[in-house]
Amino acid sequence: MAKKNGSIIYKCSNCGYSQPRWLGKCPECNEWNTFEEIIIDKMNVTPAGRGKEEVEKAKPVNLSSITAQDNTRFSTGIQEFDRVLGGGAIKRSAILLGGDPGIGKSTLLLQTCASFEAANKAGCILYVSGEESAAQIKERADRLEIDCSNIQLLCTSRLEDALDAMDALNPSLIIIDSIQTIYSVEAGIIPGTVNQLKYCANEFISWVKERDSVLIMTAHVTKEGSIAGPKSLEHMVDTVISFEKNNDEIRFLHAQKNRFGAVDEIGIFSMTEKGLTTVSDPSSIFLTRRKEALPAGVVCTPVFEGSRVFLVEIQTLTVPAKASISRIYSEKIDSGRIARIAAVIEKRCGLVFSDQDIYVNVAGGIRLSESSIDAAIAIALYSARADLPVSSNTVIFGELSLAGEIRLVSKSKQRIKAAKQAGFSKVLSPEDDNSSLTVSTIKELIKKAFNN
Repeated sequence: MAKKNGSIIYKCSNCGYSQPRWLGKCPECNEWNTFEEIIIDKMNVTPAGRGKEEVEKAKPVNLSSITAQDNTRFSTGIQEFDRVLGGGAIKRSAILLGGDPGIGKSTLLLQTCASFEAANKAGCILYVSGEESAAQIKERADRLEIDCSNIQLLCTSRLEDALDAMDALNPSLIIIDSIQTIYSVEAGIIPGTVNQLKYCANEFISWVKERDSVLIMTAHVTKEGSIAGPKSLEHMVDTVISFEKNNDEIRFLHAQKNRFGAVDEIGIFSMTEKGLTTVSDPSSIFLTRRKEALPAGVVCTPVFEGSRVFLVEIQTLTVPAKASISRIYSEKIDSGRIARIAAVIEKRCGLVFSDQDIYVNVAGGIRLSESSIDAAIAIALYSARADLPVSSNTVIFGELSLAGEIRLVSKSKQRIKAAKQAGFSKVLSPEDDNSSLTVSTIKELIKKAFNN
């Protein structure tokens, strides 16, 4: 082999012969135009001797010459999980799953391991646990009645051990539970630091990007519910998924970031003795079944979450302010939106809210952010303040402007159809449809909601 010329050599792609200058014909194998520029990068050696000094120089290619791959998704085997991922997990992708302690992240991933192989007929699955012992995980698998024959378990916190196992097994699915427990001596000996998180996550992601595998890493969260650690960790992965709950049984799975799908889909699970099961009828969670009439301050509205329509119940309560300044208490709907809608009603209809404390809740615990709920919130506030209940067969939706206008929202016909199928006979919306009552202003909406 010829000597290296500084930090660059030229290497034959056919036989591997290298020399310091470019040649048209390789003197070793006599092939033409096979020499490629190679950079000598001594810093490219990763922990435990991984990587190589010779790195092929990156060159731009025309985007039109690249062929898109088909069948690049793996099914997790769990319908609601696939829905949130956009139809399944993309090969060579990294997924970050965050949630409160004890919410069921490990349970979900263990069930995913069991269903993944059956759904894809893929290779083995590697489960790396830095938090639990092998006996604890086996006990959970037995309780969930999971077939563990294709799951390889590695209980370690060392990055190098995990990478060695990944090289040896070449798994189709890798679970890291959790990334905060993994450390490498190259970045220190204390796990969970900023350098450790970025370094270890980068090593895992770099490995999976070169193979037809899927990487899922669980992450700790702060008391505010956001993923702990540097924000760059969320930028490094392809998908960021949040796992939340509204009570002891119901769990919500939704994507905060997804490079390969929408972020408005939501997966709904119920926690049982046998693990997480999908909820087939979401309306049973979000609507309260009553035999009597609706109480004042309660209104039903249809909302879109991805490709599905849910009928949800918005509950409001107004009481005289306990202090000189009124307050708004709302966890599931932005309090700023509540204040804006109350101000519009006060200005356009003359009903005073400035001396009231306002409480707003969504039955079932789902978070709502789309503009279509404005009209329903307005009627719920009016109903609570005036102590006038809305009829139980009424559904309301529409966007409320500062001028008191009820504006059209997307997918109105699908919302009306879903309300009719759920048994609601009276639909108030800005959509000019024969099956609904059309409203254009907040005053008109109030008159029709309360039968003049």
